[in-house]
Amino acid sequence: MKLPLSTLEVFNAIASKKSLRGAAQELEVKPSTVSHQLKKLEEQLGTTLFIRTTRSINLTEAGRALARSTGPAFEQLAEGLYSARTAGHAERGSLKLAIPEFAYFLLVKDKLATFQKKYPEIEIELSMTDALSDILSDGFHAGFRLGGLIAEDMVAIRLSEPLKTAVVASPEYLEKNGKPRTPKDLLNHNCLRYRYQSSGQFAPWIFSGSESTYPVEVRGNMIANSSPATIDLSLQGVGLTYTFRDYCTNALESGELVEVLTEYQVTLPSMNIYFPKEYRSMMPLRLFIEHLNNEAD
Repeated sequence: MKLPLSTLEVFNAIASKKSLRGAAQELEVKPSTVSHQLKKLEEQLGTTLFIRTTRSINLTEAGRALARSTGPAFEQLAEGLYSARTAGHAERGSLKLAIPEFAYFLLVKDKLATFQKKYPEIEIELSMTDALSDILSDGFHAGFRLGGLIAEDMVAIRLSEPLKTAVVASPEYLEKNGKPRTPKDLLNHNCLRYRYQSSGQFAPWIFSGSESTYPVEVRGNMIANSSPATIDLSLQGVGLTYTFRDYCTNALESGELVEVLTEYQVTLPSMNIYFPKEYRSMMPLRLFIEHLNNEAD
């Protein structure tokens, strides 16, 4: 039997208000409509649901049984409608983000604690991934990518300036093995390579030439799928690594790492947070983006 939802809504309104007129006011319809819908439901069920007198209206046994069963369901429906209407429009709720590890360390790591302190009712879930995933099908609200890799149907907001790359090593490694003078000299060095978690491919080491950019297929005895790990290995004197310069600014300033091949460095597009246009007004996402940009100022 097809569920008579419209007539059940009328029934529950009458049961709640104990009045046909009160039910009509709540539903914003005419009393005659309420009376007609009740009669229709009673005929469909083959039983009387209310005992009506000149002074009152009371549930029959069948009416009480129906109210016990359907009342909570309609309360849940009302709560569901309210949740749908208010979701994303308050300083609370969940925010699921797909973010590469390097973007976390460059842009997010030092700003999460202050954001959570300011908005304690917003739950953030971070999924560290270097995959060019479909954020919608994977259940995320937003993702982080370099500018040139974002689909045209997404909204993108820049979070950084264009990102400079760098080849770095410890002073001890360079003293022992010498400094590479050109990118091709890297073929004679131990290069710490990053392997993408998603594709299994090596991240390319790209350099700027007189006419265009070009990759160098470096070699080495250490591979990791974590950029912080390759930098840490460089700090220990194991070899050279190719990374974002902002990733190791402190180590460069302190002299723990030394930058080489600076005249060959390339600049990559800025880092962006991107999301479907339908999430423009999603409050947790908007507050998070504002916080990242304000904290960067």
